[in-house]
Amino acid sequence: MSALLLPVSATLVSAPLRLGPVELPNRLFVAPMAGVTDRPFRMLCKRLGAGYAVSEMVTSKRELWSSLKTSRRANHDGETAPIAVQIAGVDPHEMADAARYNIDRGAQVIDLNMGCPAKKVCNVWAGSALMSNEPLALRIIQAVVAACAPLNVPVTLKMRTGRCASERNAVALARAAESAGVALVTVHGRTREQGYTGLAEYDTIAAVKAALRVPVVANGDIDSPAKALAVLRHTGADALMIGRAAQGRPWIFREIAHFLDTGTTLAPPATKDVSAWMLEHLQDHYGLYGELAGVRTARKHIGWAVRDLPGGEDFRQTMNMLDTCEAQVRAVSEFLGQLEEAHPHWPANAGPHPPCTTRHEPPRHRQLHPQDTATVLPGPGRGDAACRARDDRLRGGEAHAGGGDGAGRRQPEPRSRMAGHQPQYPAAQAA
Repeated sequence: MSALLLPVSATLVSAPLRLGPVELPNRLFVAPMAGVTDRPFRMLCKRLGAGYAVSEMVTSKRELWSSLKTSRRANHDGETAPIAVQIAGVDPHEMADAARYNIDRGAQVIDLNMGCPAKKVCNVWAGSALMSNEPLALRIIQAVVAACAPLNVPVTLKMRTGRCASERNAVALARAAESAGVALVTVHGRTREQGYTGLAEYDTIAAVKAALRVPVVANGDIDSPAKALAVLRHTGADALMIGRAAQGRPWIFREIAHFLDTGTTLAPPATKDVSAWMLEHLQDHYGLYGELAGVRTARKHIGWAVRDLPGGEDFRQTMNMLDTCEAQVRAVSEFLGQLEEAHPHWPANAGPHPPCTTRHEPPRHRQLHPQDTATVLPGPGRGDAACRARDDRLRGGEAHAGGGDGAGRRQPEPRSRMAGHQPQYPAAQAA
């Protein structure tokens, strides 16, 4: 296809981005996702075009730092720089200590989690629940910046657009964070109330970008090169963060980079190359988790990769019955070897699923074409009156570790993180 005339923001995606002493090689980022963005997956995405990958969120609770789960999340052995760690919590002093702890273990950037909508996180008023208490959120930001500044480590912030459609406070919180010394702000284009349902909107991200001097990163439903271009056009963002679309397709970063650099679509990767990437990833994965946990947690990565392939569902069900690393590797190698015989290049229909809408509505299939230079992206959705009652006790009050969410409406759980797919393996929580 012929090259497109791209906006300046699009052509700069492959340019470095500096955060204080840290230089990011490009502006395509991997979103932190609990249970997904461990060290092996981060390294794979960086190898395939991502310039920056943030770890799974690490708790600020000191008593949990020595746990196996946290030690794995904080493992950066062999990881290429820059190394970024996301921390989550509600106490400013604990968060400052957590920042110093992770810097001592190699973190070059500290990211603050104010975007995770998971109930187990929000029920203790961490994650996106902090957006309902701006004074506390600001005290946390100030404490972490103060802890990191003497060590010359930049602090970044990831958040949502607000707690619900009628109460979007991303611009106000972003301005306060910038004034407190945050070096970069990432905005996921959904509210806390949405969770992962509905469609991301980008008007709020554009407003945050217009209000700040520090770099702003757009996140949410970026699942193709064409969508990446549309989001850049709409928001003017300095960088893009991709989450669920990289599950099973980590080469999406180089696809986006190629398209935004040249205006042309990159050919699908060779099936033998995908096979090599997957098998190398599995070995790295087993090295981190060991055989028992490694085999079980690798199933979701394999499932994401094969779900749309010919025979992929039957293979996934068979693969899920295997309980050794050797058997799992052999099965993947044989399946992809047979696929290569019929499809030397990765099948074109094995792409990302369209973003989910709601639990009760069918998926809205929106196809964005590269030649569509005037794409209208979804704007702010309807307000939700029920969310007004939610978190009111946080106004002017301190969050506490034992807090519950009994007064709030139960957040719906989507049937699938990607529309049209009914996974039987663990779904991921994107921060």
